[in-house]
Amino acid sequence: MVYFKTLSSGLDDYPRASHPSGEEHHVDLRCWMLLAAECMHSITELFRKENGLEKEYGSTAKLLSDFDILNQVSSCFNILFSTVAHLSTFLFFIFLVSHVCLILYQMHLDKAHGAYFDFGNHTEKVRLSWKEVRAGNNYPTRELVRETLEKPELRLVPHIGYVSLFPFMEKIIPPESWILEKQLDLISNRSTLWTDYGLRSLSKTSSLYMKRNTEHDPPYWRGPIWMNMNYRILSALHHYSQVDGPYRDKARIIYNDLRGNLIRNVVHNYYQSGYLWEQYDQKKGKGKGARPFTGWTSLVLLIMAETYCER
Repeated sequence: MVYFKTLSSGLDDYPRASHPSGEEHHVDLRCWMLLAAECMHSITELFRKENGLEKEYGSTAKLLSDFDILNQVSSCFNILFSTVAHLSTFLFFIFLVSHVCLILYQMHLDKAHGAYFDFGNHTEKVRLSWKEVRAGNNYPTRELVRETLEKPELRLVPHIGYVSLFPFMEKIIPPESWILEKQLDLISNRSTLWTDYGLRSLSKTSSLYMKRNTEHDPPYWRGPIWMNMNYRILSALHHYSQVDGPYRDKARIIYNDLRGNLIRNVVHNYYQSGYLWEQYDQKKGKGKGARPFTGWTSLVLLIMAETYCER
């Protein structure tokens, strides 16, 4: 394969660092930790537990969502070591993982694009090449073999796509930040993510856009449109179109256009085929993958009702 998969992320073949290592850090993992902490905080509030969990989960969520703290390495270390003494072993583990991600946040922002990237041991010069190999009984055959043409180094993994928007989806970015404007530009740019049917999973500018990962592994999260991620992006657009800030009107326009595109395409496909589909083609909007698929694609009903989860 060209790149190793991260099935546990749910984004299967989405481009990650070319050479996995202990120095690798994923933007989406950090944001999922924030969402998990918020969910656990809400659950403890719901059941009104008085064992300290509510406070600890709430503190973790607050720190992970604080845009200023995210960029202050020294203060993160101080917070970490001054707080862990009051946590149970289980909570210490959660706290440690989330705050390590917090500290490493500054590794993820690419200021030129206003996009968030994974960080890891990476090179773009990796390819699949046909090689002659010897099978059973020394019989010659050909197979695709991965080749690395330059030494990887610790760097940002420069692929714009859904992962680049995770801090935006979690509404971490302040409404007055220049980064928000950059994110809105990435979303609305036809050369990157925008289509008439929804937002594609990987930018057309990516070296792996619609590329196979192996001979038998066609692109999955490398271009097609997925309703679950589009719903989360719509939720963030709706949020930023409601709060005061210099990009409020821009967010509203993009929100209305994207919402209309998604609804029209899903309804059109339903009338054509009688199905909701797992994903949709980014070129013509045609349903692809599993069907009938009333999992996340049924989120279109919440999009029609404009029902989103707000903090």
